[in-house]
Amino acid sequence: MARVLVVGAGLTGGACAALLRGAALGRIAVWDKARGAGGRMSTSRSARDAACTADLGAQYITLETECAGPRRSFYDELLSHGILKPLTAPVEGMVVKEGSCNYMAPQGISSVVKYYLKQSGADVFYEHLVTCISLRDGKWEVSRKMGPPEQFDVVILTIPVPQILQLQGDIVNKSPEIGPSVVVHTTVTFGSEHLDSDPAEVQQLILSHLERIVPSLPKPASIKCQKWRYSQVTKAVPNCLGQMILHTQPLLICGGDGFTHSNFDGCIDSALSLAEAVKSHL
Repeated sequence: MARVLVVGAGLTGGACAALLRGAALGRIAVWDKARGAGGRMSTSRSARDAACTADLGAQYITLETECAGPRRSFYDELLSHGILKPLTAPVEGMVVKEGSCNYMAPQGISSVVKYYLKQSGADVFYEHLVTCISLRDGKWEVSRKMGPPEQFDVVILTIPVPQILQLQGDIVNKSPEIGPSVVVHTTVTFGSEHLDSDPAEVQQLILSHLERIVPSLPKPASIKCQKWRYSQVTKAVPNCLGQMILHTQPLLICGGDGFTHSNFDGCIDSALSLAEAVKSHL
């Protein structure tokens, strides 16, 4: 039985792990450097009231019914379990396409990823930052920042491409006092311009602009400024069909929206491609 490691507990990693359940594999492990699941579909919860949440990455998911294809079953499953519900509230600036449906996650957008991780039956470990992947006796020895290295027969990388390129080793050489949350997203251009700026200065720029838009907004009880160094994919790796095999024996493969396109469908397409490639390798 092959021992499989999925690096990255985001949407692609979670869905891929779920798709691999029942294949001729041993126990699947999922490692992520963060303290919880979600990746760029993360949900932040108030320390004072867990019911007070804010989605820091994706806010909603769009299904284009005409080109849904095999992905439609993923939406239907999430809807049937109450993970997704139709988005009925108006969103300022949203362009609604004919034939498309928008969905939100009542328990936070990270609940989508958590659902797939639970369905996978995998052993999920957080705060496992992978630093090095090396060949040892026909297996992949995977080292992390803290803790001893472990060996796997198959390694699936679903982290952002810039993080893959940084790896070392043989692949490179609600309570009454708590009010609602307000999430402010900047444009891609703004994020690129201020990527390496002082977070405190960037936060003040955002707050100043917000105050001009909503002058009556009360003073916040707390503020969290989230910088996404690896956000939306602007140009995917060409001609990869959702994944790229880096080494065949033993198998090392990578995927994610960097190999498709940066939305829910792109991650699902990559997960399907990854799972098919791994199964055909066994």
